[in-house]
Amino acid sequence: MSKSVVAAKFSFPLDANIAKANLESAGIPSFIADEHTVNMQWLYSDAMGGVRLFVPEEYLQDARKILSEDFSAAVDSLCHSQPESCPHCGSQNVEPHTKGKRPAFLIFILAGFPLFFYQHGLKCSQCGYFWKT
Repeated sequence: MSKSVVAAKFSFPLDANIAKANLESAGIPSFIADEHTVNMQWLYSDAMGGVRLFVPEEYLQDARKILSEDFSAAVDSLCHSQPESCPHCGSQNVEPHTKGKRPAFLIFILAGFPLFFYQHGLKCSQCGYFWKT
C-alpha cells in the first residue's frame, strides 16, 4: 500500500471536489481531507491549511500536471461557440435578464412573504424582446 501525499490545497470544498473529479476522470485515485470541517466552519479553512486533496505518492507528478492545466478557453469555446440572437429582430446584442424581479421584491417587502413569479431568460438590448431559455 503506497503513501498518500497532498497534491493540492483549496480554500473551498467545491474547488477540491472539482479537482478530485478531474483527477479521477484521468484514472488517478484521490480523496479529500477536512472538507466537512471547512463546510461547517469556513473560517477555519486558512488556519487548517485549507481543504487538502490527497493522491497516492506514485501519482503525484501526474496529478499536479493535470491540476495545473487551464481548460477555461476550451470550455468558453464550447459554451459560446455561436452567439444567441433575438428571435424577434435578429440582433445578437442580447443579455441575461430576470423578468418580474422588481414586482416580486415589492410584494415581499409589502406582504412579508416571497412570491416567486419571476422568469429567467434573455432580453434583446436592441428591441427589448424577452424570451425564456
